[in-house]
Amino acid sequence: MESELIEHLRRRIPSHPRLRLGLGDDAAVLRMGDIDECVMTVDLLTDGVDFELGKVDPRRVGRKALAVNLSDLAAMAALPLAGVVALALPRRGGLDLAIALYEGLLPLAEEYELAIAGGDTNSWDGPLAISITLMGKSAAEDGALRRDGALPGDKIIVTGRFGGSILSHQFDFDPRVREAILLNERYRLHAGIDVSDGLAIDLAHIAKESGCGAVLDLDAVPVAEDAKRLAVQLGDGRSALEHALGDGEDFELILAVPADEAARMLEDQPLDVLLTAVGEFAGEPGLWQTDSRKGKRRLEPGGWEHKFD
Repeated sequence: MESELIEHLRRRIPSHPRLRLGLGDDAAVLRMGDIDECVMTVDLLTDGVDFELGKVDPRRVGRKALAVNLSDLAAMAALPLAGVVALALPRRGGLDLAIALYEGLLPLAEEYELAIAGGDTNSWDGPLAISITLMGKSAAEDGALRRDGALPGDKIIVTGRFGGSILSHQFDFDPRVREAILLNERYRLHAGIDVSDGLAIDLAHIAKESGCGAVLDLDAVPVAEDAKRLAVQLGDGRSALEHALGDGEDFELILAVPADEAARMLEDQPLDVLLTAVGEFAGEPGLWQTDSRKGKRRLEPGGWEHKFD
């Protein structure tokens, strides 16, 4: 599985004097020229896994491919600078498809003043694959926001709402770049991650990297209207809350915030998007859930993970 490969590579790849933060976070942090903290991330999207090209306008696919990378920079509270785009195009219709992908991603690049600096294009008899690599820089003097800084007693603060992203949100979301930078400037944040794989599993990632546990208050989780609609449409017994915990591709932020700062942040509500406290980090390892009916108990961190052997 992907997690096993990451753990293997963390043991196998040697340290390097330019590398400040390597595998295990949303992006790497390097010393590059006169930028002390260059933040770099890459995401690969494939037809049949991240989208179904026959069911969606390829311009939305292009936008999503860039937006998911911007969301990784948001998780680090980093300012986007430049990117490169790599395409593996199906031979038939490849030119029109490539043009449409760029038509989808370029307006988003312009919105964030991001330079598209080049890339690579290939063709084959398989489905579309698109990979974008972005470079940014830390927007704060004390460095990029990381996953490994949460402390017991920190509040778990999230942006936005969760679940049902497959209905439309996965293509149309706004990466929380500006929101993350603003919050990191105005408040003391200990850790952060974006929710790509699922609220529960991504919260578990922060807890694991920080060497602590997390208690999620199920009654406080902000459930998206699309999660409620999806639960009704599928009718498979999964509740809207279960969709909120495990659907993934919400691309909202999870933040570890000291209790006093969290109280100030929630009172201020400085963003156009809702900020919600959904629990706290704890000294006891693992992921836990609590609610008004059953109290505290273990929570299996469901969500998306790439599986292979």
